[in-house]
Formats: sequence, C-alpha cells, structure tokens
Amino acid sequence: MILLVPADVLRPHRADEHFAAEADAARAAGMQVALVDHDALTRPDGAEHAVRAVRTSGMAYYRGWMLRAEDYAAFAAALRRRDVTLRTSPEQYRRAHELPGWYSSVAELTPQSAWTVGDDRAAFDRVRHQLGPGPAVLRDYTKSMKHYWHEAAFIPELDDADSAWRVAVAFRELRGTDLTGGFVLRRFEHFASAEVRTWWVDGHCTLIGPHPDTPEDLPGTDLDLATVGQPIANLRLPFITADFALRADGVWRLIELGDGQVSDRPKNVAPETLITTLCSDFSGPTTASPGTYETNLPPTDLKSP
Repeated sequence: MILLVPADVLRPHRADEHFAAEADAARAAGMQVALVDHDALTRPDGAEHAVRAVRTSGMAYYRGWMLRAEDYAAFAAALRRRDVTLRTSPEQYRRAHELPGWYSSVAELTPQSAWTVGDDRAAFDRVRHQLGPGPAVLRDYTKSMKHYWHEAAFIPELDDADSAWRVAVAFRELRGTDLTGGFVLRRFEHFASAEVRTWWVDGHCTLIGPHPDTPEDLPGTDLDLATVGQPIANLRLPFITADFALRADGVWRLIELGDGQVSDRPKNVAPETLITTLCSDFSGPTTASPGTYETNLPPTDLKSP
C-alpha cells in the first residue's frame, strides 16, 4: 500500500511539515510513501506535473490538503496512467466530500438541510422557504465560515428574507472562488458538547477522538456506534470521517461527514494510530469499541465536556 502526501513547497523532496509525521509512521509500518505537488493539483492541467515524483505502483491512500472533486478526479486519472489506483474513487470522493452526496443516507442523524445549485438569490430564497421559518446555519457543499459566525454563518430567522440574504452575500464574498456547489441551509440545533471525530474504514469505525478544533476538549464516552454505524456503513465509502456533538437534549448528532483523506488529524492523536486504521483495510476490519478514544493521551486525561 502507498501513502501519497503533499511535498513541502520550499523543499519538494520532503513531505509537507503538516503530514511529515504521518509519512514517517507509514514508512515505519512498511508502506511506501510518495510525494505529490498539491499546488499543481489545483491548477488546470496540472495533475501530470503533480504526480511526476510518484515512481511506484499499486493501491494508494492520499493524506493531504482538501481538493475540489474535479481536481481529485484529474489526480486519480494521472495516477492511473502510472499504475497507481486511489483507494477512494473520484465518485466516492465527491459523495464523501460534498454534503449533497452523503446527506440522504444519514438524514435522520443530522440537522435538516436544503441546498441550491449555484449562488443566486432566487435559488437561495427557494431553499429558504423549503426549510421553513426559524434559525439556520449557512455553508456551501464542503465548508462553512463558522469563524465568521454572525456575519456569514448564522441566520437567526429564515423568514427575514433580507437579513438572511445579507448573510449569504457575506458568505459568498468570503468564500470567493472557493465556493463549492451552492448554498446549503442547515436547521440550527443547540449543542452541549465539543465535537468528536470518528474515522471509518469500509464502514467500520476504527478510531474515535477529539475534533481538531478542540483537541484538548474530549467529549464523553457514550456515543452509541450501534445507532449511528449502519447509516454510515450504508454509504459504502472506503475512508471517511464523521463528526458528532451532543445536542442539548442528550442526543448525539452528526455535524459533518467528510473524506478521510483530507480530514485533519487532531494533534493529540498519534500519527501511528491513524496509519494503523489505514493498514486495517488490508489486514481485515477492526472496530473501535463504543466510548474508546484512540489517542496518545493516558486514560486519566479523558474528560467529559
């Protein structure tokens, strides 16, 4: 098995610092490691240049920065011409990476959502009416602007058309050319915990830990994998992450689902632990026990929010 990671921009023969520890862990586990040029992957017709340093063949996982679905497809095609096959196909990547691809399979686990194709006001107003009155959170198919919560994420009342559109305009301006797909409106829910990030290989939860935004704030240990596992397994995706938070009424809710190749690893989850989850794909599935946090912290450091 091959691990593909971005090369350092200034030292192209070395792995990007953000992924260097995972590359080292992969080599120690017996995997081959190859470097790709992420910047080239994001340019038109840049995929062939991006993979020029890949000189091995076989099945591969990518661990790197987020890619648009169309750039990932070009990446996969360039690798196939070198006899390298990404474990996650372009179609699987899009389904995991973009909310419309995964929403229907897990709708009962996650806030009610509606989305546009494109970013014009008429389409926005249609989905605003579709969702109905009340507060909502705005994002696009792949990302929110939660760090601009009041300006470009939270809509206090969808029936207030002009105020809602002002948030949408601010979001569109902040996302710029990175805006993907269209607007997504998600019913606002009150959450009472930090998020927990779960990692899934072929429908099996292999790793549970904190969210990268709150690595020291570990949630409680009562996430019921039996309840959430089947809808996620039904997606039939090879490597994904699913982020959960505890709603104010005590119910765990799915906040986000994403392709595991471009999901960030919390700093207190050992790179060796993540690489082990990928190796399980080739040695048979392993499943994390409900409430087990696979981190490099001692058990006494686990705490409820």
